[in-house]
Amino acid sequence: MSNSISPFHLAIPVDNLQKARHFYNSVLELNEGRSSDHWVDFNFFGHQLVIHYKPKSNTEEDHTNSVDGKDVPVPHFGVVLGWDQWHLLAKTLEDKKIKFVIEPYIRFKGEIGEQATMFFYDPCGNALEFKSFKDQTQLFAK
Repeated sequence: MSNSISPFHLAIPVDNLQKARHFYNSVLELNEGRSSDHWVDFNFFGHQLVIHYKPKSNTEEDHTNSVDGKDVPVPHFGVVLGWDQWHLLAKTLEDKKIKFVIEPYIRFKGEIGEQATMFFYDPCGNALEFKSFKDQTQLFAK
């Protein structure tokens, strides 16, 4: 595996483009790229995130999987940050009164794969997870 990581592209649906745009601009403090009346590009920690307007469907159901006794929303997306960057983001989100689905906490403390994680939703119901590994080389450790 190469040490260089290619940026990913992820397009997600939002049922309120204005609220979602505000969230990604002001809460997560992401830089905005190109946009139209129906979509907006963001620099998501070096990756391309696009929010696309899509009316809310009544057929979509929330789903969770139990992990560490917590209900992890599925699907979800996010990014693996550096340890200090993750802690700074967690503090920023707490200061902005983000309602966490799973409060920031440390998993596998003192073990292989020790990691920090937190989950929350954007205003359109997309679940995000931000995590960090105490030792980034253990990202894929068993």
